[in-house]
Amino acid sequence: MIIPKNKLQHLMLMAGMLFCFACSEDKPAEVLIAPPVVQKNPFKFYKDIEVKPGQNFEIVSWGKGVDSIGGYQILLSDSLKNTYKSVAVDRKGIISDAWNMDLDNDGNPELYIQLLRNKTMADLNVFEYAGGGFNKIGFPSLSSNQKKGYRGNDKFFIKNGDLFRSFSVKDPADSTKNITRTYQYKLSGNRFSASELKNESGKN
Repeated sequence: MIIPKNKLQHLMLMAGMLFCFACSEDKPAEVLIAPPVVQKNPFKFYKDIEVKPGQNFEIVSWGKGVDSIGGYQILLSDSLKNTYKSVAVDRKGIISDAWNMDLDNDGNPELYIQLLRNKTMADLNVFEYAGGGFNKIGFPSLSSNQKKGYRGNDKFFIKNGDLFRSFSVKDPADSTKNITRTYQYKLSGNRFSASELKNESGKN
């Protein structure tokens, strides 16, 4: 079949127009997906402590600026009793650990919040949860006699259900050496008492 010249030109013109139209058609705009924003943890410290099934205490610490100044909260969630309580506390120090004990064996949980002050000295904040509220129990500071030759490096530790604190002091017989002084703490009537254990030799 022979296509007339005028029709052939007409077909070529239409094909050219379609080609130009296709080339000039806007391409779909590219959609740029921004990477997810990673939020910094706003809390200096967080720990979830389960005392028994359904009863949890969460310790949350916060603060801006100087790390050793801020606040923290203890949050109670008791899903079995449908009870939710909290207490807010100012802090002077950096929270390094938290744990639960019942040192006086009265059936009420105690929350121990360990803080680090001046980089080497440790301290404890203690709260007992009893009667539907938080009761603060004063933890004794080291006396002047206990601090003789004090060189820091405090450590709190639990052994056989008892609470201990150890720290380095200067050996009175040789100032180039350290010894470790250790105290055991008892709790009775919401009051702590401390007794010194035998010193252990240490090195600088």
